[in-house]
Amino acid sequence: MNERRRLANAIRALSMDAVEAAASGHPGMPMGMADIAEVLWNDHLRHNPADPGWWNRDRFVVSNGHGSMLLYSLLHLSGYALPLDELKRFRQLHSKTAGHPEFGEAPGVETTTGPLGQGLANAVGMALAEKLLAARYNTPEFDLFDHYTYVFAGDGCLMEGVSHEACSLAGTWGLGKLVVFYDDNGISIDGEVDGWFTDNTPQRFAAYGWQVIENVNGHDAVAVDEAIRTARGEAGRPTLICCKTTIGFGAPNKQGTAATHGAPLGSAEIEAAREALDWPHPPFEVPTDVREAWDARERGQRRQRKWQALFDAYADAHPDKAAELERRMNARLPEGFDRLVAEVLDKFQADDSKVATRKASEMCLEAFGPALPELLGGSADLTGSNNTHWSGSVDILDDPARGNYIYYGVREFGMSAIANGIDLHGGFVAYTGTFLVFSDYARNAVRMSALIPTGSIYVYTHDSIGLGEDGPTHQPVEHLASLRMIPNLSLWRPADKVETAAAWAAALARRDGPTALALSRQGLPHLPRSNQQLADIARGGYILSEPTDQAPMAALIATGSEVGLALKAAEVLAEEHVPVRVISMPNPELFMAQDDEYRDSVLPAALDRRVAVEAGVSAYWRGLVGDRGRVIGVDRFGASAPAGDLFAEYGFTPEAVAEAVRAIL
Repeated sequence: MNERRRLANAIRALSMDAVEAAASGHPGMPMGMADIAEVLWNDHLRHNPADPGWWNRDRFVVSNGHGSMLLYSLLHLSGYALPLDELKRFRQLHSKTAGHPEFGEAPGVETTTGPLGQGLANAVGMALAEKLLAARYNTPEFDLFDHYTYVFAGDGCLMEGVSHEACSLAGTWGLGKLVVFYDDNGISIDGEVDGWFTDNTPQRFAAYGWQVIENVNGHDAVAVDEAIRTARGEAGRPTLICCKTTIGFGAPNKQGTAATHGAPLGSAEIEAAREALDWPHPPFEVPTDVREAWDARERGQRRQRKWQALFDAYADAHPDKAAELERRMNARLPEGFDRLVAEVLDKFQADDSKVATRKASEMCLEAFGPALPELLGGSADLTGSNNTHWSGSVDILDDPARGNYIYYGVREFGMSAIANGIDLHGGFVAYTGTFLVFSDYARNAVRMSALIPTGSIYVYTHDSIGLGEDGPTHQPVEHLASLRMIPNLSLWRPADKVETAAAWAAALARRDGPTALALSRQGLPHLPRSNQQLADIARGGYILSEPTDQAPMAALIATGSEVGLALKAAEVLAEEHVPVRVISMPNPELFMAQDDEYRDSVLPAALDRRVAVEAGVSAYWRGLVGDRGRVIGVDRFGASAPAGDLFAEYGFTPEAVAEAVRAIL
């Protein structure tokens, strides 16, 4: 047995032992791709186990994340802070070795993967980020950014539609430093894939504009090395290396079958595998010479020190650019940005014009954009409708050095997953745009953003039946409630341009989770506020209108376009001497996260006559209004008609809201 195979067998042994100890997992992929991983990590991958966050490290993404033990084995063997005890605790509570790789749990995990295809799409975003940062900051003397993004992907990743969306764009963008290893083993959970996956994958990727290297023996180290060198020699196209492998390689009775995909091999087969692989060591034991051969710490530190010297010289030659880059890579807003936010809020508050909040969002980009070179926006073929383009926007294809806008085409899922990768790479604040109703297409990427988490910003316009004539296919009903149920997603539905500016400011400051902005197509009236009310927008909910001469008998709670409606209803009730409090709640989850004292000041328990008004499903609000309350919502699909007619038809009128209050008093 040659030395390379011995090193690869360490991955195989650790993987099958960990899966066996956990009594669950996926040994087939780690055993099948071990030879590829050994060549990549020992001969090509530039990384430093002592500093997993080194800016110019190569990124390695296991898109077929069920094979997580391959990644954990690599991290452990090469010297990351992932001790053997963590591998022994694979898939156990509070271990760093979850069933699928989780960003932030084990050092060296670049993104959370498992939903197939999304790791590949994240990697496209990472490679794009590298290309744009290199174009902006590199000089002929200083190649600060010149790293690769490597991806392991299986049949399942390429069956998922998101792989088409993302890989099509990767070809269009000419991401020459993106290299994908396709594990062409012909097996998925249900068995041999030739019954349901008969695509000509090489031709498919060639059509995207990729370099394709076909029929590489994934168990031949020389062939794999040659393929990687060919990939690295192509500067203008991403590369797909099609690796023919045997799933579960080394398990003599189960290799090449679905039996190795998602279940432990069993003690008898493991013993047979040890013999077949000539690995006569007990479970979890790796010989000293094998460990020493894998150890990448000294090599990694040497490479990073060399790069750091380059960066230090760059900082001497280009101090302003270096300072900007450090700020961006450390996800810090510019100095004085708080003052800019305050100025924008004051300016917007002084302007009493009626504005659609999608237009107000564009106004925010115009105000904040010049101070934020890290903004990297885009839309899924709805730029003019989403208002995601501002006067400083530059197409990344027109001028990569200044590019800050992406035309994603009709690819909501791919767009959102790519944005997650951009954020994970560092150096950018990624925002994307589409209609709120089409967040459904992107939902799993939005969920992954909240789980990872990334600081992606989702601009969702046309937020209700108020979009009008396009009808129920385009009118969101359940979407606000549905998105609010995703843990760690902060959703804002602002009522006017001032709340929109506050929402954008919160989104830009929030780097530990994603933010969604639900914005109106129709113009919304300006709402007068005191300075205290202006400050309280950041709390997610606040008292907008209060009776002047007596205590309120009821509370009206509203979001977005319905806040103005609630104020009109309060005026109707005031004429009848029925005092009500109007509460604008652009972000109810944020409001509920405030301290008890603040929440009780806005919505005290004694004020239990409550009516919530929102043009979306009513169920979300029932817990907030209580048994004595009412909800005016939309619990059926919309219709094709002008917005004003629809709101009247669905009961969103001042009189209907006033009647709901009368009914609970």
